[in-house]
Amino acid sequence: MDLNAELERRHANVRAALAEHDLDALVVSGSEYTGFEGAVTYLSGFQIVHRYAYVVVPAEGEAWVVFPAEARYVGEHGTARLEQVFHERPGEHIAARVQDEGWQRVGVYGLDYVMAVRDYHALASLDGVEVLPFDVEFDLARAVKSEAELASVRDSVRINERGFELFLEAYAPGKTAAEVMAVAEEWFVAEGCGRLTMNMVLTGTDELARPEFKIARSDEVLGGFVLPSLEIAGPGMHWVEVSRAIGAPGGSLSADTAQMLEAYEEYFAVAREAMRPGLTCHDVHRAVSAGFLDRGFHLGHVTGHSIGMTMIEFPKVGEGVDVQLQEGMVFSMHPHAIAQNGEDCLYMQETWLVTAGGGEPLSTLPMQVFRA
Repeated sequence: MDLNAELERRHANVRAALAEHDLDALVVSGSEYTGFEGAVTYLSGFQIVHRYAYVVVPAEGEAWVVFPAEARYVGEHGTARLEQVFHERPGEHIAARVQDEGWQRVGVYGLDYVMAVRDYHALASLDGVEVLPFDVEFDLARAVKSEAELASVRDSVRINERGFELFLEAYAPGKTAAEVMAVAEEWFVAEGCGRLTMNMVLTGTDELARPEFKIARSDEVLGGFVLPSLEIAGPGMHWVEVSRAIGAPGGSLSADTAQMLEAYEEYFAVAREAMRPGLTCHDVHRAVSAGFLDRGFHLGHVTGHSIGMTMIEFPKVGEGVDVQLQEGMVFSMHPHAIAQNGEDCLYMQETWLVTAGGGEPLSTLPMQVFRA
């Protein structure tokens, strides 16, 4: 990847969004918290190793990245392709620059989840300056992936798919969730994911899994049915999600789980047609959820969402989301089907690419329950 060319393209997209919404600048927040570090990398090339950082993108002029002073030697700062500033309180530095530049309308990505409170207060206390949430607008500006980004996405899918296969090979009833997941995690780290993994399991009985996501623990003994939830970002830092249900050889499924599997097979076929440019996320949600709802199940987690260098990006695939799909968008799809009894659950993940001809699943795994 030509990172300089990519950053130039990304900054241009952000500035177009700023112009559309009449903003003077955008402050993009990133944090070490898993899944929220990618926005800073997206605009600077720097991967947060510890603590947090901000990228400031003016409508006119060069962008820069701001770090807390105590993080001067945390991370490889030579990878940042922007001017770097270290400050005891980054928000105070940003506020001073806002005043010096005479900006009046400043957008913030990460206002709800990511930005440190003390830094927000430094901005919000400025007289005559509007501080505006810009999460949705920023995510839409980066939703369509470039060819260089898609190469990174496909590499992450390759790593994730093999991680599922290793989990499958290591699985057996009676083993602990931690010892099975460790085999996949070893592969993920060896392939360059580092700490960019968020992997969990959904467990239950020999015939069903319950809806709660759990960290794979050494005291969690696996039975005859398990749903691994595998979310990773490869060396290019693009997150993907690929996993399938796993059962013991010769095992059976509960009646509800068997019907959920039928609905999953229907969704997988329908998504190829529904994930077409011009249709909305609402349209896709209605199409892929129909098989579950018609069978009397409800969906506990979001049906799907845009995914990129931040794990969960907007738009989500859900009711009332009228954002139109565009060629080059990437979505994680994972209907979280839950039975009326609140017990039986089915959850399988796939990463999809929107193409001119419809949705393309990026892994080669069939949508099925795999028998170990």
